[in-house]
Amino acid sequence: MTDNKPLAGRVALVTGASRGLGYAIALKLAEAGAEVIATARTQAGLEELDDAITAMGGKATLVPLDLNSQDGIEKLAEAVTARWKKLDIMVANAGVLGMLTPASQLTSKVWNEALATNLIAPARMIRAFEALLKASDAGRAVFVTSGVGSRRAKAYWGAYGASKAALDNLVQSWAEELDGQPLKVNLFNPGATRTRMRAQAVPGEDPQSLPAPSDIAPKLVELCLPTETRNGVIVDAQG
Repeated sequence: MTDNKPLAGRVALVTGASRGLGYAIALKLAEAGAEVIATARTQAGLEELDDAITAMGGKATLVPLDLNSQDGIEKLAEAVTARWKKLDIMVANAGVLGMLTPASQLTSKVWNEALATNLIAPARMIRAFEALLKASDAGRAVFVTSGVGSRRAKAYWGAYGASKAALDNLVQSWAEELDGQPLKVNLFNPGATRTRMRAQAVPGEDPQSLPAPSDIAPKLVELCLPTETRNGVIVDAQG
């Protein structure tokens, strides 16, 4: 490990890595020396990421994966166990907006999608990867959350906000269970960022008025360093 490659020799898993913030996070982790396991549903985006990481001399393993498939997360954990026998970094970035609508008009379909992707998938990742993260000398897990969650409810954001509030509670509960152990787990709120999800949520907003994912990603990568001591906190990138 060197100062310019603080994550050399470490293995990092990033979900939702085919575009936006996940793509930028994967690039920054690779730039810092980590070998990246990149997952997403979009094959083309993953291939573009692989090209970018290879061009900088890094290494990536691409895993096209729907996190809501019946056993995809668990099979990925088995594959990581067989190949690396540990996981140093886990970034649960994948998420869905659902639908911005009055709470009284939210359908079961919208609820099921938001909860499955934003809460249940991360919960399954905790169960599947905890042992692998503990096998690392300095395991780090970071979950991407939102300001529209446990700390600030917002009209029409009920499904997304509730799923993120539940995620905050889940992760902080897990952090309490790990108190005093080498494994550190935290939440990261990127704030308003120039992503497709943000454009979907606020279509009239000038995207150039927002920071790019590449501006935000380095702040998350700080939580992945072996020297990180925080546990169970919510870090605001733009706070």
